[in-house]
Amino acid sequence: MDNQDYRPDPEAILEKIKDEEEKETGKLKIFFGYAAGVGKTYAMLDEAKDRYNMGTDVLVGYAEPHERPETLRFLEGLPVLPPKIIPYKSMELKEFDLDEALKRKPRLILVDELAHTNAAGSRNRKRYQDVEELLNAGIDVYTTVNVQHLESLNNVVEDVTRITVRETVPDYIFDRADMVKVIDIEPEELLHRLKEGKVYREERAKTAMNNFFTVENLKVLREIALRKATERISNENQNERVMQEKMASTKFLVCIGASPSSAKCLRWTARAAEAFHAHWIAVYVEEEDMPASEQKQAIRENMELAEKLGAEVTTLNGHDIAETIAEYARLSGITNIVVGKSRNKKTIKSLFEMDFEDKLISLLPQIEVHIIPDSALTRRFKAKGRLIFLKPHLSFKGSDMIKMAGILLISLLLCEGLQTLNFGEQNVIMVFILSVLIVSRITEGYFYGVFGSIVSVLLFNFFFTEPYFTFNAIGNGYPLTFLIMLLVALITSALTVRIKTQARLAVEREHRTEVMYEINKKLLATRETENIVSLVLDYAVKLFGRSVILYTINDKAEMNGGFLQSEEEEDASFMRSDDEKAVAHWVFVNQKRAGAGTDTLMGAGAYYQPVLFQGNVLAVIGLSCKKGNLDHNNRLFLRMIAPLVAMALERQRLSDEQRNILVETEKEKMRSNLLRAISHDLRTPLTGILGASSAILENEGTLNAETNHQLVVNIREDSQWLIRMVENLLSVTRIKEGTMNVTKTLEAGEEVIAEAVGRIRIRYPGRNILVKVPEELLEVPMDGTLIAQVIINLLENAIKHSKEDAFIEIHLEKQEKWAVFEVLDNGRGILKEDVPYIFDSYMPGGDKPLDSSRGMGIGLSICMSIIKAHNGRMEAENRSGGGAAFRFYLPVEEN
Repeated sequence: MDNQDYRPDPEAILEKIKDEEEKETGKLKIFFGYAAGVGKTYAMLDEAKDRYNMGTDVLVGYAEPHERPETLRFLEGLPVLPPKIIPYKSMELKEFDLDEALKRKPRLILVDELAHTNAAGSRNRKRYQDVEELLNAGIDVYTTVNVQHLESLNNVVEDVTRITVRETVPDYIFDRADMVKVIDIEPEELLHRLKEGKVYREERAKTAMNNFFTVENLKVLREIALRKATERISNENQNERVMQEKMASTKFLVCIGASPSSAKCLRWTARAAEAFHAHWIAVYVEEEDMPASEQKQAIRENMELAEKLGAEVTTLNGHDIAETIAEYARLSGITNIVVGKSRNKKTIKSLFEMDFEDKLISLLPQIEVHIIPDSALTRRFKAKGRLIFLKPHLSFKGSDMIKMAGILLISLLLCEGLQTLNFGEQNVIMVFILSVLIVSRITEGYFYGVFGSIVSVLLFNFFFTEPYFTFNAIGNGYPLTFLIMLLVALITSALTVRIKTQARLAVEREHRTEVMYEINKKLLATRETENIVSLVLDYAVKLFGRSVILYTINDKAEMNGGFLQSEEEEDASFMRSDDEKAVAHWVFVNQKRAGAGTDTLMGAGAYYQPVLFQGNVLAVIGLSCKKGNLDHNNRLFLRMIAPLVAMALERQRLSDEQRNILVETEKEKMRSNLLRAISHDLRTPLTGILGASSAILENEGTLNAETNHQLVVNIREDSQWLIRMVENLLSVTRIKEGTMNVTKTLEAGEEVIAEAVGRIRIRYPGRNILVKVPEELLEVPMDGTLIAQVIINLLENAIKHSKEDAFIEIHLEKQEKWAVFEVLDNGRGILKEDVPYIFDSYMPGGDKPLDSSRGMGIGLSICMSIIKAHNGRMEAENRSGGGAAFRFYLPVEEN
């Protein structure tokens, strides 16, 4: 394929540019303050009114007046969107109407209180998600936010005010703002406004002044807000090359877990990474023991917080957390590690164990370790968490208790036999240690191994030391024997449980890796979008045990969904409903996950994940949540599979584009060859007409009647030839475009051959043409005119490639249900490398056209089209004695 022959369609390019312009996102302007009452809403309405007076299409989507007279006065004269009424218990809540705003689509919309949490039943859980949809729709947005609502500063504000702020906004919303306007007044003036009732009502104002609104708090909050705004300006003014160097040289890693203090570490790391413009990773090390449900919830919340703050979240497996993190840090090029630290009480265990942060420093002396102290508030939660942490270890299973008791009983009986045979106490001790090892191997957790170790020591003391059947021991060395026996049993039990757990984790990791490899291998070998969708659905159902739907988008921007129901679910047809499809469409448009278990369209029955490639959504995959929301591991596994699906779909899209380019190139070459063939066929009769007419005009009155008559006859024959050829060209063109069906009638094969041979003999008198037909009349359903043209083309081709005195044969015979027409010549034959392409429009190995001389008619490629239109087939080969044989088969019966 010659790519240079392909030129993009200018109309398509203009259309693409137009679509990109239509997809341009809106501009975001944030009015930023350090506390309520500084005048953010007032400033926003004031600026919006100026733009409205200048002719801009402005709409007040939602404004929180707080019954302030100045704010209410500025709302006058501006178009206001009616709020959406949502019933909640016995109340009616007023919320921003996102759907109506998108329907109105103004140039500028005002949405107050960016950190607001929407009422249950809204599409999005948070208002900043509503703002993101407005921006994606190309609408400019004015909004307001206070410094305490920024996620990365949440714990800083909490330490200052001793008040926990629940409503937060991710920092990426603040960072993506096109403009941030700081609204600032002196704290004393703000308190004066508060006393006058210009911020809150009198009762609420008194409560606020005694808690949040103190002079000290306001001063610190003002400093934090101004510092945040200054950092933004500094970041915008920094040289891009310096930023890239910092990003390349600095990489943060923060350790997270179930503790609430992990949130503080995450926010600190997010602020540090933003200051250094560095990449950062949040790492959770999954230990051997499965965490309790409360811990799982805390871990999931911390991981979601890390994602919200812009971190790359990674889950590792390992027994020693410090060694696992150290190894990962070495492999990942980490330069800074952030860990949390709280004051722990001194215990016997702590005397023999190195603290986590000390061990981390000893393992990674070249990496900076930042220790974030825990707060009193989080320590209270942590103390509660310790009780929860013990639950998995103290769980009892009747089956495991029976196994332990049975193994110890068998060991006791075996030891009695050894004692009777005088095998020695050391062998008895080894049998008990072996029994503890077996107990640890066949039970779950540490409890049974520890308990079995203690019981085995007591059994040895009771049954096999003097005095027998008492817990006393006469020998001086027995206490040390008991102690060593207990320690060996405990260590053996712990190592066995650890090895068993590591083996389980290794099997899980190997299974996940094997599945990823298998999916990737199958996707690489799969072609066509339908097959890729089918493969992904099949694997997803097997991996997640849930019904799956996969939406792809075609060239017309239409969504096509492939659905596969899991055998573990009775009915998942709801996933094909219009409501669920609307959720998937939202994911396509906004390039974010939605559905069950997310903060957007929470009422959906499935979880929808976009399949992204280079910023474009190629597909959306949905998993049924009928039997519960997806946990973090399943979401992580789904995100790992999504890039593989994206690459397969993108490869198929590129393959389709390449195929279209190849088709267009082939069409272009076919047109060129066809034009050359037509021009050559037209040249000979036109030359004859021109010559005959010129002879008549130049010799007018001097030519005898016979010569004059012959010249006129020649003009008429050449003209009829041209008319028939043009009609045949039009017919063949309609056949190739699929706009005309061949009209078949029963024609005698020998009569069609006779007509073609007669026309050839007129044009080529003196050529030797032998015709062989069956004795019985052979009638074939065909378009006689088109088939005659095919025979003429084959005869002309044979004449062109044969000597003047050579014989050309044409045979007709019946073979079962086929009528076989065959044209044989004694010429130079067909080049061996050209045989596979003899009926194509062009030769891939050269530039020599098949229709390059008079006699090829409309070309062998179009002859093939005529035969295919008759449901026949055509072939060519070289004869053993020299020359070529062309034959085509037509069905004798219409069906």
